[in-house]
Amino acid sequence: MRHNRSINSLGRKSGHRKAMLANMASSLILHKRIETTLEKAKALRVYVEPLITKSKEDTTHSRRIVFSYLKQKEAVAELFRVVAPKIADRPGGYTRIIKNGFRLGDGANMAYIELVDFNKAVLEADAPAKETKKASTRRSRSKKSADTSTEKVVDKNVEVSAEEAEVKATKAAKPAAKKAAPKAASKAAPKATPKGAGKVAAKAPVKKVSAPRKTCNA
Repeated sequence: MRHNRSINSLGRKSGHRKAMLANMASSLILHKRIETTLEKAKALRVYVEPLITKSKEDTTHSRRIVFSYLKQKEAVAELFRVVAPKIADRPGGYTRIIKNGFRLGDGANMAYIELVDFNKAVLEADAPAKETKKASTRRSRSKKSADTSTEKVVDKNVEVSAEEAEVKATKAAKPAAKKAAPKAASKAAPKATPKGAGKVAAKAPVKKVSAPRKTCNA
């Protein structure tokens, strides 16, 4: 009977259990996601999350403490260089456990355990949802609808005024064209002289005026 025993021994002695959790924690830090049984995932979460919290303070003392648990230089370097900057603003809850059905053979309950801030699919799905969500109220909607209606009215008025201006311009152009047409015709046509005027002037004899004779009455 396991009354009042908070630690799940996982069917192993303490030395075997610590070595297994250290290897699993290193694999989780390096690969960001691993598959294991549900009980091991729950034990690993309790083991690795205090180490991730310790990595927020990048000092020699913190690195030595983390190394005493993980026992892998590559995992320690990855934790302090890559993982720590991403989880700097997160106050705990660095891992996520996802159930994955039962294993064939022994029927063990399987699960994925992953680092929350490194799941690209979830982060990409959350990004557009946050962008589309905007605070909106009835007043803002009414203002938007009023603005759109006023814009439509203004557009209609502009179109009507443009059409009226075109009609007036065409009406003003027609009489101006009519007045200009006869003037151009009169300028182009030469003045006609009456027929035979030159001949008559040529044939008309010149009358000789004779001086009056003097008469002497003596």
